Amino acid sequence: MLALSQDLELREFCTALNAGRTAEFMEGLDDADVWRVLQFAEPERRAEIFGYFDEDRQLAMLADEPAAETARLIEEIPADDRVDLIQGLPTQAVDEILPLLPTSERRDIERLRSYPEGTAGALMTTEVAKLAEKLTVSEAFDELAAIARDLETIYYLYIVDDNNLLRGIVSTRQLVSSLKHKSRTLGELMETDVVAALAGEDQESVAEKVERFNLLAIPVIDSGRQMLGIITHDDVIDVVREELTEDAQRIAAVEPFDDDFLRIGLFTLSYKRGLWLTILFFAALLTAFALRHYESELAVNAWLVWFIPLIISSGGNSGSQSATLVITAMTGGEVELSDLPKVLSRELRVAFMLGGFLAAFGFLVALFVAPSAVAAMVIPITLLGVIMCGCLCGVTLPILFKRLGLDPALMSNPFVAGIVDILGIVIYINVARLILG
Repeated sequence: MLALSQDLELREFCTALNAGRTAEFMEGLDDADVWRVLQFAEPERRAEIFGYFDEDRQLAMLADEPAAETARLIEEIPADDRVDLIQGLPTQAVDEILPLLPTSERRDIERLRSYPEGTAGALMTTEVAKLAEKLTVSEAFDELAAIARDLETIYYLYIVDDNNLLRGIVSTRQLVSSLKHKSRTLGELMETDVVAALAGEDQESVAEKVERFNLLAIPVIDSGRQMLGIITHDDVIDVVREELTEDAQRIAAVEPFDDDFLRIGLFTLSYKRGLWLTILFFAALLTAFALRHYESELAVNAWLVWFIPLIISSGGNSGSQSATLVITAMTGGEVELSDLPKVLSRELRVAFMLGGFLAAFGFLVALFVAPSAVAAMVIPITLLGVIMCGCLCGVTLPILFKRLGLDPALMSNPFVAGIVDILGIVIYINVARLILG
């Protein structure tokens, strides 16, 4: 269609499909051709299709476009997405674009840009359905009809007073259900116990509230309860995905990335992985020093050396399992700091069952290697002790980190495994001392 200049067909292409599908069909085009196709769509539709491309491609498309064209597009983009896009543009381009926007839009952008990254204020949109509590049901419908086009969502109607203070909330379902009582006011219909987020609140805390109360959107207020905006469920999904990715990276002993895996620079990637690898390297040196300390015992009973990898891996694996389970449970709100005694009790019993099961296999193998059946008992007793130690460390350390106000995911699997490795060697040699004399 581009090659043949089929303008009518291109206009139909921009309107006939879901906006996301339209963007998907254009993935194979280069940035210049995508921008040419978008010019055949109405401004509102153009912004909708544009929003389905990833941020890097959006920025690439706008890189060579005149400021006036970019300003026209930005004007149609939802407020929260608009700010994210502007923050990715070069400073010079932003300085040229902002004066071309209407005063109200420009002030809105500047206000949203002032909130720190990762807070509710930076995440919210100001396109919110705010209605006066004195409006009747009939008047509310008329008001909605007038403003609905400019709103991101109308699932919830936020009731404010003359000073823009949040008074309550009415769902669209409530409003429709009240059509037979058109004279009732929104003040009579509204629920006053509104779950809200403060503008400076951490985005992870906001996501937890949305999940706990099963909300489609959450209002954002300031300390004086002034209504500032809302955070919609699609933004919360992005936050949850981001937080889960960060936790997964920390669990793997990697400093969280600021960019996608394939786009992050090699030097930055090496630094973020190497930081914890270096710490773990020196932790592993302690294991080597521990082995050196027990060199004489190992020289006399050389067969013990053969089981060192088994002992270390059993303790490290059990500790990593426990740490992963408790970190994910804490992230999901299933485990609180007060649950430590209960968690320890459960983990102690599970560790005993797992340790006993693996110790039985270890004993059977040791019988073929050890000089006697009594000497072979070193292996099952050590395995039981090391696995119980690994499990208890795995659940205790993340909870202690949380109590200290740190991210429990910092107590990552490799870190727990490193601690358990050292303890495993100490347990192994001391058990051998007791049994072998």
